[in-house]
Amino acid sequence: MEPLASLTKRRNAASVKLTKKSKLFKTIIAAIQEKKGENIVSLDLRKIPEAVADFFIVCEATSGPQIKAIADNVVDKVKEICGENVFHKEGFQNLQWVLIDFINIVVHVMHPEMRKFYTLEEMWSDAAAEEHQ
Repeated sequence: MEPLASLTKRRNAASVKLTKKSKLFKTIIAAIQEKKGENIVSLDLRKIPEAVADFFIVCEATSGPQIKAIADNVVDKVKEICGENVFHKEGFQNLQWVLIDFINIVVHVMHPEMRKFYTLEEMWSDAAAEEHQ
């Protein structure tokens, strides 16, 4: 019954829509920038009924250690500043594509080759995209 409980939890938490001005959104972007994440793009998925989150935030890093540093910093800063824990995370073994799920926002920290291969921005092309410097 564990999977059903986690699905219900996700649905209930996702009923609260976030904005780009939310503390969680701003904290994630700042945490990525602090560790020199590159090509940061947010995808606004709020108008897409099939979307599992309000936003995807995608960035890249050129090495495994940098991918880990960015992902760890996002997790730490969100816990410290927003008081929120990660719902789910994966990819910390291979450090090619780390996914950090905060329910309403899913963060993707990717190696450039993985990002080019999976083209998340193209897959979610109906979403409004914004670059963050």
